[in-house]
Amino acid sequence: MKILVTGGAGFIGSAVCRLLIDEIGDQVVNLDKLTYAGTLTSVAEIADSPDYVFVQADVTDRAAVEAVFNTHRPDAVLHLAAESHVDRSISGAGPFVETNIVGTYVMLDCALDYWRGLEGAAKAAFRFVHVSTDEVYGSLGAEGLFEETTAYAPTSPYSASKASADHLAMAWFHTYGLPVVVSNCSNNYGPYHFPEKLIPLMILNGLERRPLPVYGDGTNIRDWLFVEDHARALRMILEQGRPGEKYNVGGRNERSNLQVVQTICDLLDELAPGPGGSRRDLITFVADRPGHDRRYAIDATKLETELGWRARDTFETGIRKTVEWYLARADWWTPLRKTYDGARLGLLTTEAG
Repeated sequence: MKILVTGGAGFIGSAVCRLLIDEIGDQVVNLDKLTYAGTLTSVAEIADSPDYVFVQADVTDRAAVEAVFNTHRPDAVLHLAAESHVDRSISGAGPFVETNIVGTYVMLDCALDYWRGLEGAAKAAFRFVHVSTDEVYGSLGAEGLFEETTAYAPTSPYSASKASADHLAMAWFHTYGLPVVVSNCSNNYGPYHFPEKLIPLMILNGLERRPLPVYGDGTNIRDWLFVEDHARALRMILEQGRPGEKYNVGGRNERSNLQVVQTICDLLDELAPGPGGSRRDLITFVADRPGHDRRYAIDATKLETELGWRARDTFETGIRKTVEWYLARADWWTPLRKTYDGARLGLLTTEAG
């Protein structure tokens, strides 16, 4: 297949591109704006493949998106381009509204025009997979799991923008018949993750023996999914998912934030020992994120039973792979560390009246 991947220079998108080229044998057109979180070093290993094309463009630029469809004639779309960091959405929601809502609208509308011009088998086989997050569902209590039928209750500007995009995607299916499939994933982790997110930030701070800031009391729980498992799920959803359906993708690996950080500390002590004692001594509790959801957990039964997907990595195997990768790939993260040094994001500011 020839697949148009938006956001393919980002964390999840680059994992998808590498999978499609290296393991599946698909052709990939990678459309990415190259914001702070996107870097071509994440797809360097496939850059010379004859099956790979990179186009630098913004998903909100209709003329550029139309040109990509008309020039490259994809068989399907995996739409991952998004602003994704909750803390940044608290500090400034504008880019999230533009990219996640307006950008998704542009992608859907251009895909619709393109799909309407297809004929026969090509039109029947075309799919538009909109990749979203479990954060659209809001926060869970101590029990229960997010299901595909769970009502939306986003609480941050980021999750609200993704919820809006999900509704647009389903509207383009119900109103116009565009063969859209929506996926909602739990928290991803793994190689090539920009170091503003919890796991890579803790790895790099711990490696450098800097403070390890944990929000609140550290008991907020997330369901962790190794990024390569997610990439495989998205390819299966693209090929086998039913238009108009949603599929939740989760690793069934619930951990509190404090447990995650403690695990990273122990792995760093094992794999990168040195003077200074246990990395656990670096853990510092800081003021909680505004509106911090308490718990996310995905029920992936539909994906597992209908499409036969299973996560290959547990949290224990995935986090070890991740720490080992960051220890081995300072060449990748050092330039990014210079642009973002781990400073706290998402703090609310008030003006004195």
